[in-house]
Amino acid sequence: MNRPYIHVTDNAVMNALIFRSAFDRGVKHVIFFSCTVMYQPSEAPVKETDFDANNELLPNYFGVGWTKIYTEKMCEFYSRLETTKYTVLRHSNVYGPHDKFDLERSHVFGATMTKVLKAEDGRITVWGTGEEGRDLIYISDIVDFVRAAEKQQTTPFELVNVGLGRSTSIKELVNKVIEASGKEITVELDTSKPSIKYSFALDTSKAKQLFGWEPKVSLEDGIEKTMNWYKENLL
Repeated sequence: MNRPYIHVTDNAVMNALIFRSAFDRGVKHVIFFSCTVMYQPSEAPVKETDFDANNELLPNYFGVGWTKIYTEKMCEFYSRLETTKYTVLRHSNVYGPHDKFDLERSHVFGATMTKVLKAEDGRITVWGTGEEGRDLIYISDIVDFVRAAEKQQTTPFELVNVGLGRSTSIKELVNKVIEASGKEITVELDTSKPSIKYSFALDTSKAKQLFGWEPKVSLEDGIEKTMNWYKENLL
């Protein structure tokens, strides 16, 4: 939001040079972590084929979205040179231990965890209306997918959705974190703060079909695992 040009300059240049270097050195397999900002909000889980070059991106995601698409296409381009396999992950919101938990850099999960566990006056402030929905996936499920792709991919290029497969509203997430903490906390919504009204979930059937992968960690278990780590390391 504050520095959107970083994605279309620094990010694009770094990835281009990484892919060129992988080609020059004959690297066997590159796994690129893309994202899901190219997808539109949807009531039904979105498939990889639900985006094409004629789609409109959300205004807040215009720069980063088209840069991600360009980078994905670079992966496909280099895969056609028959030197390096490429796997592109369009992954949803990843969370877990070692996430960013400081409020200046954190995403919604990390920020919520910090606000709840460090609340001293029995109240926290949440940006926006809380109605926005996110697909949240625990870090070990991402790692499992990467291992599966490393071992099983035989084609030069694959682009795959990787997520939990369901949308969780910010309100629901906040309430689950509060419940797991055992605290009594009042939630105040600040609609004057930046908030992207965006709700969706990923269809991950392709990941299951290609690699036999499915997420194993529920949101409730992921919250508990992350909270235990946070208490041991950051409180």
